[in-house]
Amino acid sequence: MKNFIFISPNFPVNYWQFCHELKNNGLNVLGIGDQPYDELLPQLKDSLTEYYKVSSLENYDEVYRAVAFFIFKYGRIDWLESNNEYWLMNDAQLRTDFHITSGFQHDEMERIKYKSKMKEFYTKAGIPVARYHIVDDLEGCRAFLKKVGYPVVVKPDNGVGAVATYKLSCDDDLIHFINDYPKSVPYIMEEFINAQVNSYDAIINSKGEPIFETGNVTLSNLMEVVNNNDNSLYFIHKELPEDTRAAGRATVKSFGVKSRFIHFEFFRLNEDHKGLGKKGEIVALEVNMRPCGGFTPDMINYSSSTNVYKIWADMIAYDSTQVALGERSYCAFMGRRDGKDFKLDHDAFIEKYRSQMKMVGRIPDALSGGMGNQMYVATFPTKEEMDAFYYDAEL
Repeated sequence: MKNFIFISPNFPVNYWQFCHELKNNGLNVLGIGDQPYDELLPQLKDSLTEYYKVSSLENYDEVYRAVAFFIFKYGRIDWLESNNEYWLMNDAQLRTDFHITSGFQHDEMERIKYKSKMKEFYTKAGIPVARYHIVDDLEGCRAFLKKVGYPVVVKPDNGVGAVATYKLSCDDDLIHFINDYPKSVPYIMEEFINAQVNSYDAIINSKGEPIFETGNVTLSNLMEVVNNNDNSLYFIHKELPEDTRAAGRATVKSFGVKSRFIHFEFFRLNEDHKGLGKKGEIVALEVNMRPCGGFTPDMINYSSSTNVYKIWADMIAYDSTQVALGERSYCAFMGRRDGKDFKLDHDAFIEKYRSQMKMVGRIPDALSGGMGNQMYVATFPTKEEMDAFYYDAEL
């Protein structure tokens, strides 16, 4: 029996389904997390052979001892994953320290976690990338701005989502940023691109081949969702555009991705951009070597009438899957902010879209920064019907 260590299987809350499908495929699922065992969902408890509670997943030595304990008790570990962006570096370090060869190792992580390092591999895949500058001082940034002009975007070179990401539109913004940003954190400055974020989401086997593919479109600006407390809107494609599929597959090959659930982000240009491409074309943004966050795996299931938790577990156990795809539809996410007035209040909105609604609920505080406070997920056979849903959902 293969041993699988799942780091933080309790968060996000829907990740118990990964563990459930691993168990159904005959794997020994061993969990390490910081939530007390008695507080775990019953479904998660039932999916785990054993759970090791640590006081903090930030404490590497404590997590290291947990892995060592599982090895002592159960033998060699075949897989170790969190499927969570926040823990990818620690996952890689643990694999390296314990000679677990079924995933990225510590010395492979720079190109995966640092936005500046990703660009080389996007370029190798033939996908245009934005010009950039590693933030140093006012003089260095101004020299870069002479080349690209305002506005620019600044963000941590190794960061998650749009946390601590800012748009600088003038010299006063630049001076304020240079004076205030945390100097211990490497920042990257990039030319601003007027574009819509499109993703390539896929489950890749050990040969680097996709066994499942889809993608989403972000209708809201994530930076503004986080910084301005805006609502969050995105949807899963009914059919993945062929240019997104081609760019995603080329990026998989360039980065050497194997045996992973991935979420790659691209810009689709809203206008011609000199040096990058024509309106509507694909430009690189960043790679994420894990599933799209929050409840997106459930949305993918609704969109494709399938079970990506099972497809992923089949990839782990068999390197292939027999899970079928059913009827396709658009799957829309609306994350509303508390304290705002909307065209339709909660009850009226639910009543109007009751037959299309798949999920309704509060978004966990840890995810609300980029996703809003109140979640609505619904499916639609046409884009026109989905657009009407978003019209009714907004202010």
